[in-house]
Amino acid sequence: MSSRRIVRVNQLLLEELASLLRRESKDPRVRTVTITGVETTTDLKQAVVFVRTRGGEMPVDEAFEGVESAAGFLRGRRGRSVHVRRFPVLRFIADHTLEHARKIEYLLDEALGDERDEGLDDGGDYGP
Repeated sequence: MSSRRIVRVNQLLLEELASLLRRESKDPRVRTVTITGVETTTDLKQAVVFVRTRGGEMPVDEAFEGVESAAGFLRGRRGRSVHVRRFPVLRFIADHTLEHARKIEYLLDEALGDERDEGLDDGGDYGP
């Protein structure tokens, strides 16, 4: 299967799953959940769905349980825009990308901040 088709299927799944969670799920635990990405296997049998919660409105564990319990509902509803023979089994994983980016930014600021401070302490004369 072409990688372009997988990319399209991933995007369709992301849009459809997000829409179903937002509009049709009655579980209040999933209202704070954002789907950030979907990666399906090339045979379309499985899909990893990356999720994160918004703004600490609900404990992450509770929101994650809500999404996992909604997996059957999501798979059953499928949506009309995802046209695949087999709808993949959904596996949800917490997306920690933002936290990792913040940690890296903090470490870089800390490391570069020390170098910047040292450069300013030597008189700061950088001209010819």
